[in-house]
Amino acid sequence: MKVILGGPPRSGKSVLREALKKAIRALPGTPYPYVITACPDGEGAWYQETIRNHEELAARLKAEYRAKFTWPFAERVAESVRLCEQPLTLIDLGGVVDDKNELIARHASSAVLIAAKPSDLDVWRDFCNRLNLRLVADLRSEYDATEDRVEGLDSNGVLRGSVHHLERGEDASGRLMIRALAARLAELASASRP
Repeated sequence: MKVILGGPPRSGKSVLREALKKAIRALPGTPYPYVITACPDGEGAWYQETIRNHEELAARLKAEYRAKFTWPFAERVAESVRLCEQPLTLIDLGGVVDDKNELIARHASSAVLIAAKPSDLDVWRDFCNRLNLRLVADLRSEYDATEDRVEGLDSNGVLRGSVHHLERGEDASGRLMIRALAARLAELASASRP
Protein backbone atom coordinates (compact mmCIF):
# COMPACT_ATOMS: atom_id res chain seq x y z
CA MET A 1 0.00 0.00 0.00
CA LYS A 2 1.58 3.24 -1.19
CA VAL A 3 -0.14 6.31 0.25
CA ILE A 4 0.51 9.86 -0.92
CA LEU A 5 0.12 12.69 1.57
CA GLY A 6 -1.23 15.54 -0.54
CA GLY A 7 -2.44 19.08 -0.03
CA PRO A 8 -1.34 22.67 -0.48
CA PRO A 9 1.88 24.09 0.99
CA ARG A 10 1.94 24.71 4.74
CA SER A 11 -1.04 22.46 5.46
CA GLY A 12 0.94 20.25 7.85
CA LYS A 13 1.77 17.30 5.58
CA SER A 14 5.28 16.73 6.92
CA VAL A 15 4.14 17.02 10.55
CA LEU A 16 1.26 14.65 9.74
CA ARG A 17 3.70 12.22 8.12
CA GLU A 18 5.90 12.02 11.21
CA ALA A 19 2.92 11.76 13.59
CA LEU A 20 1.38 8.98 11.49
CA LYS A 21 4.64 7.09 11.36
CA LYS A 22 4.93 7.17 15.15
CA ALA A 23 1.23 6.32 15.72
CA ILE A 24 1.34 3.41 13.26
CA ARG A 25 4.50 2.03 14.87
CA ALA A 26 2.67 1.99 18.23
CA LEU A 27 0.00 -0.39 16.85
CA PRO A 28 0.86 -4.04 17.51
CA GLY A 29 1.28 -6.25 14.45
CA THR A 30 1.19 -3.36 11.99
CA PRO A 31 3.66 -3.19 9.09
CA TYR A 32 6.44 -0.66 9.54
CA PRO A 33 5.44 2.62 7.86
CA TYR A 34 8.20 3.29 5.34
CA VAL A 35 8.48 6.97 4.35
CA ILE A 36 9.51 8.49 1.02
CA THR A 37 10.08 12.23 1.13
CA ALA A 38 9.06 13.33 -2.36
CA CYS A 39 9.73 17.05 -2.06
CA PRO A 40 13.20 18.59 -1.94
CA ASP A 41 12.19 21.17 0.69
CA GLY A 42 14.84 19.98 3.15
CA GLU A 43 12.34 18.39 5.55
CA GLY A 44 13.26 14.73 5.34
CA ALA A 45 12.10 12.13 7.83
CA TRP A 46 14.85 13.29 10.20
CA TYR A 47 13.55 16.87 10.43
CA GLN A 48 10.74 16.65 13.02
CA GLU A 49 12.85 14.98 15.67
CA THR A 50 15.81 17.26 14.99
CA ILE A 51 13.77 20.46 15.27
CA ARG A 52 12.27 19.18 18.53
CA ASN A 53 15.71 18.59 20.03
CA HIS A 54 18.04 21.01 18.18
CA GLU A 55 16.08 23.82 16.51
CA GLU A 56 19.10 25.75 15.24
CA LEU A 57 20.71 22.63 13.79
CA ALA A 58 17.43 21.64 12.07
CA ALA A 59 17.11 25.09 10.47
CA ARG A 60 20.72 25.01 9.25
CA LEU A 61 20.44 21.49 7.80
CA LYS A 62 17.09 22.24 6.17
CA ALA A 63 18.66 25.22 4.39
CA GLU A 64 21.59 23.04 3.27
CA TYR A 65 19.39 20.16 2.05
CA ARG A 66 16.79 22.32 0.32
CA ALA A 67 16.98 21.91 -3.46
CA LYS A 68 15.02 22.75 -6.59
CA PHE A 69 12.21 20.43 -7.64
CA THR A 70 13.87 19.24 -10.84
CA TRP A 71 12.89 16.53 -13.30
CA PRO A 72 15.87 14.33 -12.33
CA PHE A 73 14.76 14.54 -8.68
CA ALA A 74 11.14 13.70 -9.59
CA GLU A 75 12.25 10.80 -11.81
CA ARG A 76 14.47 9.38 -9.06
CA VAL A 77 11.69 9.59 -6.46
CA ALA A 78 9.12 8.17 -8.90
CA GLU A 79 11.40 5.18 -9.46
CA SER A 80 11.73 4.72 -5.68
CA VAL A 81 7.93 4.71 -5.36
CA ARG A 82 7.57 2.27 -8.26
CA LEU A 83 10.14 -0.16 -6.87
CA CYS A 84 9.10 0.06 -3.22
CA GLU A 85 7.73 -3.25 -1.97
CA GLN A 86 7.07 -2.34 1.65
CA PRO A 87 3.54 -3.20 2.83
CA LEU A 88 2.86 0.38 3.98
CA THR A 89 4.62 3.37 2.44
CA LEU A 90 3.85 7.04 3.10
CA ILE A 91 4.85 9.41 0.28
CA ASP A 92 5.13 13.05 1.35
CA LEU A 93 4.46 15.04 -1.84
CA GLY A 94 5.18 18.67 -2.50
CA GLY A 95 2.27 21.08 -2.17
CA VAL A 96 1.51 21.74 -5.84
CA VAL A 97 -0.41 19.61 -8.31
CA ASP A 98 1.94 19.46 -11.28
CA ASP A 99 3.54 17.03 -13.74
CA LYS A 100 6.40 16.16 -11.37
CA ASN A 101 4.11 15.21 -8.49
CA GLU A 102 1.92 13.29 -10.95
CA LEU A 103 4.96 11.32 -12.12
CA ILE A 104 5.84 10.50 -8.49
CA ALA A 105 2.28 9.55 -7.50
CA ARG A 106 1.59 7.46 -10.61
CA HIS A 107 2.73 4.28 -8.82
CA ALA A 108 0.92 4.97 -5.55
CA SER A 109 -2.33 3.23 -4.61
CA SER A 110 -3.98 5.58 -2.13
CA ALA A 111 -4.12 9.13 -0.82
CA VAL A 112 -4.54 11.09 2.39
CA LEU A 113 -5.40 14.73 1.69
CA ILE A 114 -5.15 17.64 4.11
CA ALA A 115 -5.77 21.39 3.84
CA ALA A 116 -6.97 24.28 5.95
CA LYS A 117 -9.90 24.93 3.60
CA PRO A 118 -11.83 22.03 2.01
CA SER A 119 -11.99 23.94 -1.29
CA ASP A 120 -8.16 23.87 -1.42
CA LEU A 121 -8.42 20.10 -1.91
CA ASP A 122 -10.61 20.22 -5.03
CA VAL A 123 -7.55 20.16 -7.30
CA TRP A 124 -6.05 17.34 -5.18
CA ARG A 125 -9.26 15.30 -5.38
CA ASP A 126 -9.14 15.68 -9.18
CA PHE A 127 -5.48 14.63 -9.07
CA CYS A 128 -6.42 11.44 -7.17
CA ASN A 129 -9.29 10.67 -9.55
CA ARG A 130 -7.04 11.14 -12.57
CA LEU A 131 -4.43 8.75 -11.13
CA ASN A 132 -7.05 6.30 -9.81
CA LEU A 133 -5.80 6.70 -6.22
CA ARG A 134 -8.11 5.44 -3.49
CA LEU A 135 -8.96 8.31 -1.15
CA VAL A 136 -8.38 7.07 2.41
CA ALA A 137 -8.80 10.37 4.28
CA ASP A 138 -9.94 13.91 3.52
CA LEU A 139 -8.87 16.12 6.43
CA ARG A 140 -8.99 19.72 7.53
CA SER A 141 -5.88 21.17 9.14
CA GLU A 142 -7.12 23.55 11.85
CA TYR A 143 -3.99 25.20 13.20
CA ASP A 144 -5.71 27.35 15.85
CA ALA A 145 -8.12 24.67 17.09
CA THR A 146 -7.58 22.98 20.44
CA GLU A 147 -8.80 19.49 19.60
CA ASP A 148 -9.26 17.07 16.71
CA ARG A 149 -12.62 15.98 15.36
CA VAL A 150 -13.18 12.51 13.92
CA GLU A 151 -16.32 12.48 11.81
CA GLY A 152 -15.81 8.83 10.83
CA LEU A 153 -15.99 7.00 7.52
CA ASP A 154 -18.33 8.30 4.85
CA SER A 155 -20.30 6.04 2.49
CA ASN A 156 -17.19 5.64 0.30
CA GLY A 157 -14.99 4.55 3.20
CA VAL A 158 -13.18 7.91 3.36
CA LEU A 159 -12.15 9.03 6.86
CA ARG A 160 -13.22 12.63 7.46
CA GLY A 161 -12.52 15.13 10.20
CA SER A 162 -9.92 17.60 11.36
CA VAL A 163 -6.55 17.63 13.05
CA HIS A 164 -5.44 20.59 15.14
CA HIS A 165 -2.22 22.57 15.52
CA LEU A 166 0.22 20.67 13.32
CA GLU A 167 3.35 22.49 14.44
CA ARG A 168 6.87 21.54 13.40
CA GLY A 169 8.76 19.99 16.27
CA GLU A 170 5.67 18.99 18.26
CA ASP A 171 4.67 15.36 18.70
CA ALA A 172 1.14 15.03 17.29
CA SER A 173 1.09 11.22 17.27
CA GLY A 174 -1.30 10.93 20.21
CA ARG A 175 -3.97 13.17 18.73
CA LEU A 176 -7.42 11.68 18.16
CA MET A 177 -7.48 12.05 14.35
CA ILE A 178 -3.88 10.90 13.96
CA ARG A 179 -4.65 7.74 15.93
CA ALA A 180 -7.87 7.15 13.93
CA LEU A 181 -6.02 7.58 10.63
CA ALA A 182 -3.15 5.37 11.79
CA ALA A 183 -5.64 2.62 12.69
CA ARG A 184 -7.40 2.99 9.31
CA LEU A 185 -4.13 2.81 7.36
CA ALA A 186 -3.01 -0.21 9.42
CA GLU A 187 -6.33 -1.93 8.75
CA LEU A 188 -6.14 -1.28 5.00
CA ALA A 189 -2.46 -2.28 4.77
CA SER A 190 -3.11 -5.52 6.67
CA ALA A 191 -6.09 -6.33 4.42
CA SER A 192 -4.00 -5.81 1.28
CA ARG A 193 -1.15 -8.12 2.39
CA PRO A 194 -1.03 -11.57 0.80
